[in-house]
Amino acid sequence: MPKKYFTSKIVKLVVTMIICALLIFFNPSGIMNPVRGIFLTVALPFQKVFYGASQKIGETAAFLTSISEIKKDNAELSRENNSLVAQVASLQEEKNQNASLREQLGLIPKNKFSLAGGFVIGQDPAGSEGWVVFDKGEKDGISAGMAVIVDNGILVGKVDEVYATSSKISLLTNPSSAINVTDVETGAKGIIRGEYGLGLVMDMVTQADVLNVGDTIITSGLGSNIPRGLLVGKVKEVKVSDDRLFQKAVVVSRVKYSNLDTVFVIK
Repeated sequence: MPKKYFTSKIVKLVVTMIICALLIFFNPSGIMNPVRGIFLTVALPFQKVFYGASQKIGETAAFLTSISEIKKDNAELSRENNSLVAQVASLQEEKNQNASLREQLGLIPKNKFSLAGGFVIGQDPAGSEGWVVFDKGEKDGISAGMAVIVDNGILVGKVDEVYATSSKISLLTNPSSAINVTDVETGAKGIIRGEYGLGLVMDMVTQADVLNVGDTIITSGLGSNIPRGLLVGKVKEVKVSDDRLFQKAVVVSRVKYSNLDTVFVIK
């Protein structure tokens, strides 16, 4: 019985509080103004605290949002900056290449030849200096067998294979290479080819011909479309062939084949 009585009192209290709250909130005819004033006065400190907290929370949320937007903007700016840096580097490289071409072309006897200049973009992965890839091809009028030179008309090889936008150049140092040459001073004729360990060798020179250390070796223009008069190198050493039927000479080129960069094809 006491428990039931206690529960009834709680219900009445709750109902009374709800009615009072409704009267204060809706305030019909203003009859609850005094009570409402007291309530607002009591609630004011709490309201200020809650309002201030809500303001801080709003500012914090806005700050975090702005940080997120700044990070996004920075990431976008970073991407754009990287793109610009890459473009500048590409333009600088193109400028350097054009300058190199102009410089090399100034040393080429261009009044004698029609030339296609460009750059080495690949080489023999074995490191034997047997061949390189040139960045000009069929669309540039390149065809197999054309002579390849560097500054001052020094022969370095000939075009071996041609593709649409590139070509494979077989260098003089390639053992499979064979180009007719002659000794400027004595007129001795032979074939220049690559030989591992020696570099360039002028082979198949008859015993009747004369070869001297220091002689200049040039292309003879025989047996191919390689023009006469292209410099190959200087005689460093003269030997007799193993069968003792011919002479051969070790020829030193002024070109370091491993450092080939800019080359010209004689069209």
